[in-house]
Amino acid sequence: MTTPTFIQISPQQKIANVLSPAQTIAADLLKEQAEIAPKYFYDNLGSRLFEAITNLDEYYPTRTESLIFERYGAQIFGAIPKGRPLIELGAGSCRKAERLLNWMQPSRFVGIEIAAEFLQEGLTRLSERFPNLPLFGLSYDFSGALNIPNETPELGQGPRDIFYPGSSIGNFEPPQALKLLKAMQALSSDGSLIIGVDTVKELDTLEAAYDDGLGVTAAFNLNILNHINRILGSDFSIEDWRHTALFNEEDSRIEMHLVARRRIRVSWPGGERSFRESESILTEYSYKWSPDDFTQLLEEAGFAHVDVWTDVSKWFAVYRAHVLKPE
Repeated sequence: MTTPTFIQISPQQKIANVLSPAQTIAADLLKEQAEIAPKYFYDNLGSRLFEAITNLDEYYPTRTESLIFERYGAQIFGAIPKGRPLIELGAGSCRKAERLLNWMQPSRFVGIEIAAEFLQEGLTRLSERFPNLPLFGLSYDFSGALNIPNETPELGQGPRDIFYPGSSIGNFEPPQALKLLKAMQALSSDGSLIIGVDTVKELDTLEAAYDDGLGVTAAFNLNILNHINRILGSDFSIEDWRHTALFNEEDSRIEMHLVARRRIRVSWPGGERSFRESESILTEYSYKWSPDDFTQLLEEAGFAHVDVWTDVSKWFAVYRAHVLKPE
């Protein structure tokens, strides 16, 4: 059985006077609209809570995306040459990629994920099911920029196929989503991109997916405060906050917030902030895209030959795009 190779990758971007994670968190908390970057959802507990969310009745994206792959997998992957490296961004437990490996038969699998411990567990499980497949895990935060050098040995040589499921691209505002797609285009090295994207639909369906009856999403959102306390040294108490999710129709996005239940003062080494009752901290955007608009975004990023598959209700879409080679 192949033992997974696991490495830490540091962003290559050289920025003068770069802020530490704690400094960045503190600065975001002091904005007029306080916010916490959604990447801080994914400590070990947060990653497990998100796995639970994907199994909820209200959370349609994961199962709908899976149905699309089951129904159209031969079409989606039939046009992609076998034996190329497969790279999954935000790999998590690697369960989504696991379904693709028999179809794609890659030369290697590379999982990229900020939650290192969770990724290690996923790769270990994959190694048991696919004992002859080279497996690599890169612990890397690409939320600010995807700057992994093309020559990184673990990525493999030649064209690569990039897999980014679950509509995680929706966590990025459109200019940042375009920037990330351009970086994927460069990383693919004349390969292809397979990406899952959520669509606009009925308000009740959208909001229920982010505010389930069991309260798992609420626990997931509140847990970000425990993670921030460890990084920043702050004194957030989850009992002081409640979870809310709403759909911003003008911007076509779900917004998740933590709302203060009363007047609160939160402090950390070197700083503090007071919150009014009902004042919120923004923790996530999740943009919803029409197929036409997202196809246009892919083309702006340098992809071509874009194909899209949806479920019967058109609740979710899977795109396959190839790199547009310069003339």
